[in-house]
Amino acid sequence: MDANYHRAQTFVCATPAAPPQKRASERRKNLSPNETQTQQAKATICALLGHARVSKAEDQDTGPQIEALEAAGCRRIFEEKASGGRWDRPELHRLLDRLGAGDVLVVWKLDRLSRSLKDLLVILDRIEKAGAGFRSLTENIDSTTASGRMMMHMLGSFAEFEREMVRERTQAGLRAARAQVRGGGRQPKLTKPQQAEVITMLKTGRSAADVARLFRVHRTTISRIASNAAIKEP
Repeated sequence: MDANYHRAQTFVCATPAAPPQKRASERRKNLSPNETQTQQAKATICALLGHARVSKAEDQDTGPQIEALEAAGCRRIFEEKASGGRWDRPELHRLLDRLGAGDVLVVWKLDRLSRSLKDLLVILDRIEKAGAGFRSLTENIDSTTASGRMMMHMLGSFAEFEREMVRERTQAGLRAARAQVRGGGRQPKLTKPQQAEVITMLKTGRSAADVARLFRVHRTTISRIASNAAIKEP
């Protein structure tokens, strides 16, 4: 028997080497993020930004609002003490300038953002133009959802209705003022009782110039009263 027959034999199976072009494409794939990775990276950049406000006149603090905003997941909260009817609120404008695409501005209640419907719609328009969203915790409004967007459109409709009512009231007031001017003309310098007293004085022989000095009016005013009463001036 051959002496080499019982010697262990080892077989090595080597994987065939990949073509150079395929290896290069795999390296590029590992280096460049795929679509899912890109979306995840963008999601980490987006943030929930809170805004808390109390008026200076109110004996309150922003503590409860901040707790609610933090519980909602806000990473940063802008707080200030200012009237909700004011537009020049520095913290609010800092927040609006910071908003980016995909961010969400969160408030505890809608009137914390503004007490003016007109200003509120301007703020919401800025949020929309920034590509961001808006959420109010108390009213359960979220512009990132279909129902929230519908609520935003309803607010816009109410604001348009309010502007139309103001416009109609203004026009009605102007028409009434013009009608009063056309109907009444210039207001008389002397009241009806004063004019009756002037007529009595003229009938007793007082001169028009003397009566004018007494009532501190021009002589032509007294002459006009005398002419309307068919009184000949002395």
